[in-house]
Amino acid sequence: MNLSYWELKNWFTNVDYTIVGSGIVGLHAALYLRERFPQSKILVLEKGMLPQGASTKNAGFACFGSVSEIMDDFKSHSEEEIIQLIQKRWNGLQLLRKRLGDEAIDYKPYGGYELFLKEEDEFYQNCISRIPFINEILKPLFKAEVFCKEIDRFNFKGIHEYLIFNPFEAQIDTGNMMQALLKSAISQDILILNQKTVTAFHETQNGVEVFINEFSFKTQKLLFATNGFANELIKVEVTPARGQVLITEPIPNLDVKGTFHIDKGYYYFRNIGNRILLGGGRNLDFEGETTTELGETALIQNKLEFLLKEVILPNQDFNIEHRWSGIMGLGSSKNPIVSQVSDHVYCGVRLGGMGVAIGSIVGKELADLI
Repeated sequence: MNLSYWELKNWFTNVDYTIVGSGIVGLHAALYLRERFPQSKILVLEKGMLPQGASTKNAGFACFGSVSEIMDDFKSHSEEEIIQLIQKRWNGLQLLRKRLGDEAIDYKPYGGYELFLKEEDEFYQNCISRIPFINEILKPLFKAEVFCKEIDRFNFKGIHEYLIFNPFEAQIDTGNMMQALLKSAISQDILILNQKTVTAFHETQNGVEVFINEFSFKTQKLLFATNGFANELIKVEVTPARGQVLITEPIPNLDVKGTFHIDKGYYYFRNIGNRILLGGGRNLDFEGETTTELGETALIQNKLEFLLKEVILPNQDFNIEHRWSGIMGLGSSKNPIVSQVSDHVYCGVRLGGMGVAIGSIVGKELADLI
C-alpha cells in the first residue's frame, strides 16, 4: 500500500480500537465504544465493498423463533437456555429499534406466521399441541400470549388449515437498516475502510499489529465481528452456513403481508411491498452449504421455485428478478460467542442465523468486554 504521510497519520496512527467486520455487530460495537471512550480513535475494517457476511444480505426478519424452531431447540438446549435466548433476541430487537428508529429501518409489525405442509401431519399436530406450553414459558417476558392458531387467509396451497400466528414479529428493510447504521457510525467519527482484508495479526505486549496484505499498523485492541468467517483468523467454534435467497418481480394485487416460516425455519418468506422474498433450503445439502463461498445451487433454487409455484403463489404468475446468498455463523449451541480471545483480542461471533435480532446486543456485549 503506497500511503502518504497524511493517510498514515489520520487512519493508521494511534489507533485505539480496530474492529474487523462492518456488519450489525461490528458497527454496534464501534458505536458503544464511542459512547464509552469519546476521545478514542476507532477503525472498522471490512473486506467487502459492502458488509460481506449476512448483514446486508439477510431477509429482514425481526423475529425470535417460530414454534417449530423453539421445539427443535429443546433437543440441544435446556428450557432456561431457550428462555434466555428468546429474551436476548427480543431485547436485541428493541435495542436496534431504539438506536435507529422504526422509520429509518422501515419497521412493519405485520406479525409472523408458521405454516405446515400437508404431508407433515404428525409434526403439525405436535407443534399445535405445544402452543400452550411455549406461551406459558414466554408469558413472563411478553406479558401476553405469543402464539395462537389462525385460519389461512392467504390462499396458500398444500398446507394445513391453521397457521400459527405471532403478533410480536415484524419485518424491516435490511438495506435501510445498514445505511442508517453506517451513517450513525460516520457521524460519530468512526473510520470505516472497505475492501481491506485482514490477513494476520501479531499480539505484542502493548497491543496488536494488524496485517492487511503486506501493510501493517498497530492498534491497542482488536475486535473480531466476522460471524461465519470467524475461523479464518481466530480459533472459535463457528461453522459457516450459506443461505440462498430469491426475490420476485412486482406481483399485481399481492395479498401476502408478514413474515412466514416453514419447517423449523429452514424456509422463510415475506413480502417486500408487492414482491415475495423467499430463502432457505440449506437442509437439502448441509455439507454443501457449510461454506464461505457466495453463490447459488440448482438443487436449492429449484426447491425454492417449487415452493413459490406450488405453495405460496399457486394461482398467480410471477417472475424471479434476482437471486443471492449470504453467510451465517452457526454452532452446536445457538448462544453467540462473545469472549476475550487473548490479552488484546476479542470476538463477538456465531449469531445462529438471528443477526437482526441479536446483532445489536452482541455488539454491545463485545464493546463491554473492553
